[in-house]
Amino acid sequence: MKINCNKIGKDKEHPETIQEVGEELACIALVPGQATFKAISSFFYFLGDCAILLFKTFGFILKGAISMRETVYQMSAIGVSSLPIVLITVAFSGAVLSLYLAQLVVKFGMGSYTGAAVGLSVTREIAPVLTAVVVTARSGSAMAAELGSMKVTEQIDALRALAVSPIEYLVVPRLLACILMLPVLTVFANVMGVVAGYFVAVANGVAGGGFISSVKGFVSVHDVTMGLLKTVFFAMVIAMVGVQQGLGTRGGATGVGKSTTSAVVISIVVIYILNFVLAYIFFGGRTA
Repeated sequence: MKINCNKIGKDKEHPETIQEVGEELACIALVPGQATFKAISSFFYFLGDCAILLFKTFGFILKGAISMRETVYQMSAIGVSSLPIVLITVAFSGAVLSLYLAQLVVKFGMGSYTGAAVGLSVTREIAPVLTAVVVTARSGSAMAAELGSMKVTEQIDALRALAVSPIEYLVVPRLLACILMLPVLTVFANVMGVVAGYFVAVANGVAGGGFISSVKGFVSVHDVTMGLLKTVFFAMVIAMVGVQQGLGTRGGATGVGKSTTSAVVISIVVIYILNFVLAYIFFGGRTA
């Protein structure tokens, strides 16, 4: 029997029969189920939309349909403009880590191992992840806001009317710029994080030579390259989520704000989840 939730409780102010009470309880119970179904449907729609967008974008890249001028501009906006905040964020993160470690290990006469811990933490996790988060907050939000504004002002439709693909003109340069610049930013972040950790460790009683020797002895090329490889996946997440949210904007200025917020939140959450998966694949079972 189908329950009509809209009619329940309208015929009588206080339902008196067991059937009416049971139907009301059934309608209440249906609400969480409907919300869960809607959330799951939205999640799979989002994944499918991002996958299709990524597939089409790589299709244009393989065809050589790349605007070098726009790509270089996006590389400047995403990479060069983000460099100062990336360096500051990673430097102080490495410094704080070194501070805590130095205070702990010096008591046990193992101060030189501070270099190994800082080097491995920065190259494997701190630099790649924080660089991706900073770029998400700065550039991923900008992508969503810019494309969202273009969508609500019908500039995207104007491109289609001129027989210009929005994916080729707008998405390809942003994806390429992210993929190219995020590893470069991470290289600078690696250096800055370890250098900041070095100065803090030395200031807290760790021998400078021991710190450097520990970094050289424990941090391998594999650690650095796998950390940089992570950023390629992070770059695809930042670009695809940003443009997907921007191109799907509806509702005027309010919709642009919602798309920008959603792009940042979704990207950061996906980056942290993806980071665990990649860390398990790249470093799982390996000893430091």
